[in-house]
Amino acid sequence: MVHQQRSGGQLSRDGDREDIVASLAPRLAHFAGVARAEHVTRAAQELRVPQSTLSRAMVRLERDLGVELFARRGRTVSLTPAGRTFLASVERALAEVERAAEEVRADADPATGKVAFGFLHTMGSETVPGLIRAFRADHPRVRFSLVQNYGEAMLERLRAGELDLCLTSPVPDAPDLVARRLDEQKLRLVVPADHRLAARRRVRLAEAAEETFVTLEPGYGMRRITDDLCRQAGFRPRIAFEGEEAETLRGLVAAGLGVALLPPPAVPRPGVVELSVTAPRAVREIGVAWLDGHPDTPPVAAFKKFLLSRRGHLLPD
Repeated sequence: MVHQQRSGGQLSRDGDREDIVASLAPRLAHFAGVARAEHVTRAAQELRVPQSTLSRAMVRLERDLGVELFARRGRTVSLTPAGRTFLASVERALAEVERAAEEVRADADPATGKVAFGFLHTMGSETVPGLIRAFRADHPRVRFSLVQNYGEAMLERLRAGELDLCLTSPVPDAPDLVARRLDEQKLRLVVPADHRLAARRRVRLAEAAEETFVTLEPGYGMRRITDDLCRQAGFRPRIAFEGEEAETLRGLVAAGLGVALLPPPAVPRPGVVELSVTAPRAVREIGVAWLDGHPDTPPVAAFKKFLLSRRGHLLPD
């Protein structure tokens, strides 16, 4: 395609959008200042720029746009119809920039800033509320943006810059992330109350080799751990159902659909029995992860330090 260009260096109408944005953006506040003052000298004083610099900038702006924005009478100016149209959009754009600047400053405030924090579904009923309650004892005005999801989805949001920190399992090992192990959680074999193993307190996982399992979906950390532990026990689990919530799986176990490997519940659930697994060692590691090289705001740094201080006693007794 041949790009037509007006004389005098005007940007072509079908030129690259990034080029025109880069060209216009630095001059928008100057344009708005001149438009409001309707006088170049007064605008230069208010904006604290040389009058000659401001005058040249407005001439170049009109040249780049290919329209006259001002009607000039000496140093006094008034907006043309095109100038009024342009000013309305410029003022909205500048107001949005100002709002965004205020928002990011507020989020970084040490006392009242925001932490974007992700965590596993199984940590939402007790662990995370307890952590936030303890942290806010010393930081009562810090705000939290909370995301509850499975591990891989949280790591994607971490990489996208949508999260500052996340609690996840297994502890990730990736070159673009920093991860620290905080605690480990024993897993239990959950069986129906009338199951053949229900009278037991402990069980080897191999004793469930012929059972049907209900598990979390592929991509969930607990699903990977379940598959790995069953492999260590010498079998591949037969899957009757794949879900998204541990408590849903407990309900299905109570209904007799299968058995499940799960972390302890926040409150006991009727209709199931939870057995300690003696072999293989059935635990999941819980860790905190963040993006390597990503600068922390003061509230994020404070919450990260708090989480690391809970190493070994992150989970409720």
